[in-house]
Amino acid sequence: MALLELAQVCKSFAALQVLKDVDLAIEPGERRAIIGPNGAGKTTLFNLISGELRPTGGRIAFDGRDVTGLPPDTLGRLGMARTFQKNNLFLDLPTEENVRLAVQAHLKQSHRWFRPWWAFDAVNGRTQQVLERAGLWARRADLVRNLSYGEQRQLEMAIALAGEPKLLLLDEPTAGMSLAETTSSVATIASLPRELTILIIEHNMDTIFALADRITVLDHGQVLADGTPEAVRADPQVRSVYLGE
Repeated sequence: MALLELAQVCKSFAALQVLKDVDLAIEPGERRAIIGPNGAGKTTLFNLISGELRPTGGRIAFDGRDVTGLPPDTLGRLGMARTFQKNNLFLDLPTEENVRLAVQAHLKQSHRWFRPWWAFDAVNGRTQQVLERAGLWARRADLVRNLSYGEQRQLEMAIALAGEPKLLLLDEPTAGMSLAETTSSVATIASLPRELTILIIEHNMDTIFALADRITVLDHGQVLADGTPEAVRADPQVRSVYLGE
């Protein structure tokens, strides 16, 4: 059974139809990339899946449950997490504290006022695990504003991982990064446990081909192609509208 399934999903803004009859099925543990030219509807699709927007038509199912139109906080409790193109971090707190707050919220220990933070062994252990997985343990005491842009993007991913999601949506995870930062980020994503299902929007095709098991191509709000990286790379329609000759 697919972990995430979209059936005939549509989205319109007044008279503008952004997505039309999108079908998508992502298996547990799969790493799927969504690509397409600017304006293809990729971010809108992410917003529908993550509950930021409600579809005009169609159905979205997650982990065997109809979640069409459910808000982001409900989807988060069901096991879905997302990063955004623009960071939303506490810049004047240490790196570790940003992750700790997310872990506390997930473990529902944020309102136990009569115990010091260091007493929460489960919180501390999970915080360390997440920071190590994101490659940020060495920067744990640094204020977030002093991290590089690439490290801040990796911190955002760490915060998403703090909730132990079943599905992680990565929205342009390497956008704006240097080559070295991109290489580091790709290695971090590739090292995530295979049982974690990943859906990624990304323009960097080297990143896509390094990470994706399958690729879905959107064009003018519709699925143009879907298949393995090799099949998509060889598809003449995809080469024409996106990859180039």
